[in-house]
Amino acid sequence: MNYAAPLADMRFLLQEVAGLREIAQLPGCEEATPDLVDAVLEEAGKFAAGVLAPLNSVGDRESCRLENGKVITPPGWSEAYKAFAEGGWVGLGLSPDYGGQGLPKCVATPVWEMWFSANTAFTMLPQLNTGEAEAILLAASDELKATYLQKLVTGEWGGTMNLTEPQAGSDLAAIRCRAEPQADGSYRLSGQKIFISYGDHEITPNIVHLVLARLPDAPPGVKGISMFLVPKYLVNPDGSLGAKNDVRCVGLEHKLGIHGSPTCAMSFGDGEGAVGWIVGQPNRGLEYMFIMMNEARFGVGVQGIGIGERAYQQALTFARERVQGRDAVTGAVGQPIINHPDVKRMLLTMRARIMAMRALACTAAGWFDIARHSPDQPAADKAKRYVDLLMPVVKGWSTETCQQICYDAIQVHGGMGFVEETGVAQHYRDARIITIYEGTTGIQANDLVGRKVLRENGATLRELIIEMRGVAADLAATEGMQSMAVRLDEDIAALKRALDWILANGKDKLAAVLAGAVPFLHLLGTVCGSWQLARVALAATRQGDGNSYGADYLRGLIELARFHAHALAVQAPALSAAIVGAGETAAESRYALQ
Repeated sequence: MNYAAPLADMRFLLQEVAGLREIAQLPGCEEATPDLVDAVLEEAGKFAAGVLAPLNSVGDRESCRLENGKVITPPGWSEAYKAFAEGGWVGLGLSPDYGGQGLPKCVATPVWEMWFSANTAFTMLPQLNTGEAEAILLAASDELKATYLQKLVTGEWGGTMNLTEPQAGSDLAAIRCRAEPQADGSYRLSGQKIFISYGDHEITPNIVHLVLARLPDAPPGVKGISMFLVPKYLVNPDGSLGAKNDVRCVGLEHKLGIHGSPTCAMSFGDGEGAVGWIVGQPNRGLEYMFIMMNEARFGVGVQGIGIGERAYQQALTFARERVQGRDAVTGAVGQPIINHPDVKRMLLTMRARIMAMRALACTAAGWFDIARHSPDQPAADKAKRYVDLLMPVVKGWSTETCQQICYDAIQVHGGMGFVEETGVAQHYRDARIITIYEGTTGIQANDLVGRKVLRENGATLRELIIEMRGVAADLAATEGMQSMAVRLDEDIAALKRALDWILANGKDKLAAVLAGAVPFLHLLGTVCGSWQLARVALAATRQGDGNSYGADYLRGLIELARFHAHALAVQAPALSAAIVGAGETAAESRYALQ
């Protein structure tokens, strides 16, 4: 199935919603001129469609294999990655000091969406480099930066994150991997890690593992976790590769989807111990790893947008070409199924959800840029608080919404969607993992409620609600948008009711609050989506004559926002009620689970 990057949507959101013009004025972002951004998007779209997309089904079909202790990736993977790295794509948003392009995150985000749309399994490899580079840049010693950072930023070497162990799962307090200090300042690591994406492969000559482990005198629990850099091959003083380290892949997982990505069980220290170096201070490893995990969580949210877009494109093409049935209104025969009202509803639902997710991710990426680059400290602090608050939503809500989009894509295909030959089933299978890795939806929801809302007594969310109400007021003052304004006001009121209930019960009824955490995450995502599409609609109405977007495109955006408001955002009051209902009844239930 062909893929075409949705460049029109991406350009509109960057310029009219995410605030690229203002971000490009910030120190360190000046190179993000309209001409450069257009060129980057165009070239990325060509690479995604021409190189990565054709390999997507190859990776799904051929998978990875473990032969004589070596991981072999699907045909074409190595060649595509070489071209990807040589094109400078790995370091698109990373520091120029280490070989990156240094473009704002709001520009890099739609580009990464293209990669994930075209080939999620492939793109997981360079995505790991970006998160690891950020962690090393912020936490590692100058010596480690000098040896490893440029190789990761340019993509010459690969990277991984090693957290999970067989007995621990998501409970990192239970990890047992050990690190013994050596006289030369290095450490010897021993232990096993599981579910390690791209833990081993032949694509890059070296792989740099970031590994969570315990020192001999470490305190118990998460306070006793340190982070270590462990290369597959040791690096000589002149930068050349030396001896093979005591690290190996001992198994590959056989998965539901993302077959082209090797998910490895890794063994560290079968012999004398894997040589590694501590990153940052002892017993602060989880803090440092969260730098990489937050980058990964945002990236996984973008995966949800990317896979959803690919599934939508395939369903839309099929609906335009598939002739079947009789038009229920006119009785005409020989019409494509896109004319059937229910098929049109499903396609509108898919596109509205994708646009809502994309707008939120682009806006959040802009907040990243403001937090990092703005000399206005109050503005930077506010942007950082917004990012922290909505990170679980970008990850959790976007990935959950992607599941429904892929479900609808199969439904549009009918029986043809259930057979592998049409290719739409791959998107359904590939998408299933994204609600799980980098923290399940339940973990994201608990983080949202516990660390983001209750800890600060809802202050940042209340501030965000005020901004949302401002957009609703703008809708009310715009001709033809009053009904959308009413709908958004009702959504915001539902969010406020849920927030008040959580704050009122968070101390004395924490179990009930946490039982309603996932519905709350969906509620906040739904209202954020409605808010973002309202901003899209307002931006569309403000375009003057002779704009570069075209009248029909702008009308389409307004129609999409209206459809979302009246067909999807109406779920907000029900979700608000479900938070109380799920919380109180689930927490009190004793006999229902038989």
